[in-house]
Amino acid sequence: MMSLMSAIDISSNSYSKFLKEIPHDPPRVLHCRGDSSLLLSHCLAIVGTRAMTNYGKDLIRSFIPELAKHFTIVSGLALGVDAAVHEATLASGGRTIAVLPAGVEDKNVYPKRHLPLAQEILNKGGLLISEHQNKYPIERQDFPIRNRIVSGISLGTFIIEADVRSGSLVTARLALEQNRDVFAAPGNVFSDVARGVNHLIKNGAKLVSSPQDIIEEYEHILKA
Repeated sequence: MMSLMSAIDISSNSYSKFLKEIPHDPPRVLHCRGDSSLLLSHCLAIVGTRAMTNYGKDLIRSFIPELAKHFTIVSGLALGVDAAVHEATLASGGRTIAVLPAGVEDKNVYPKRHLPLAQEILNKGGLLISEHQNKYPIERQDFPIRNRIVSGISLGTFIIEADVRSGSLVTARLALEQNRDVFAAPGNVFSDVARGVNHLIKNGAKLVSSPQDIIEEYEHILKA
């Protein structure tokens, strides 16, 4: 499908002021497709494992409708938690940004199976962004590099299920390096996909048991 395309330079007033401030190599240009004004909204990153469990699905169904009332929800369009986050945001009438590793045109959307989801994001007033206009092939290092944008445009990052090798923990580490908040929902101590989030909480991530735990952190900003 066609949608409004734009390239936003780091010097532009339309560029995310939060992303501009990150300490490590903010993208010089953001390639955008959709409503680029969302870059100036209050964003919350929500990411997690590709091996999502029913517990993760329940968290998303329970938390997203309320969080989407207050934030533009940012994720990476990946399998598992990321895709479920985008879908739940759209279902609740919220706006969402998908940060892509390769490019924002249909031919570059990754993973390919999520092209219909990317199109739905655009149809419902969301945004696709990438620092690449057209990248092929995608390489392993493109994903952690992409993750610095996910956390960088956001006030905070909320991790829903992650094992100790999850790329979501990379996003959490990047958020901390960017002086952003990291939130995590506690998980079953016997579950592999809970080991990462429980480790984050043990090491200072803010434990989240309800959407209000996140919203209260930013009430002074949201009401401004």
